[in-house]
Amino acid sequence: MEDTRGGFSEKPADPDTKGHRERLRDRFSKHGPGGFADYELLELLLFNALNRRDTKPIAKALIKRFGTFAGVLAAPPARLKEIDGVGPRVVELLKVTHASAVRFTRTEVPDRETLSSWSKVIDYVHTAMAFSEVEQFRILFLDKQNGLIADEVQQTGTVDHTPVYPREVIRRALELSATALILVHNHPSGDPTPSRADIQMTRQIVEIAKPLGVEIHDHIIVGKQGQTSFRGLQLL
Repeated sequence: MEDTRGGFSEKPADPDTKGHRERLRDRFSKHGPGGFADYELLELLLFNALNRRDTKPIAKALIKRFGTFAGVLAAPPARLKEIDGVGPRVVELLKVTHASAVRFTRTEVPDRETLSSWSKVIDYVHTAMAFSEVEQFRILFLDKQNGLIADEVQQTGTVDHTPVYPREVIRRALELSATALILVHNHPSGDPTPSRADIQMTRQIVEIAKPLGVEIHDHIIVGKQGQTSFRGLQLL
């Protein structure tokens, strides 16, 4: 039953549920998250939205549906609500937690040391995009010192396609006075292997960019299984 705050009404916590919560919190306080399974960490997080309800079945159902803790955080609100016990308060908590994780990894990328902080760039784009259920095409615009000028999602597509317009990519680079780009997109399938279309699109961007003095440093594809670098594969 939905209450006036847009969540789900809850029965008073029984002694077993209360005791379980206290034990889980005590374990986290003493030992940190290292020994926690994904569902246990999620269960602990859900305490903040469901004050008295047993969160273990909800946490396990979420992990079963979306695979991992990160997959749950990145899942679309409409799909999250398909899980019994997940109402607006839970969705809000999960999406704020995901946004916080993305914001944290983004702030770890220094604006003026982008390429020298490559591992942090990878962490950021993976957190932001790897678990999305639709394709996104993102561009990191860099200056002559390889400092970050702007970070923009240019296009959002479907589960297996994002329309990318090479001339629009370069037009935006010129507007920002960028001299180099890092292209990024995700594969919702989880496999970051470049497709033939990915390779062809990247080559088109390189061909348009080169005469205008804009370098393509890399094209990174991210997925649940990791990431792939075009430069690492010698495709650039």
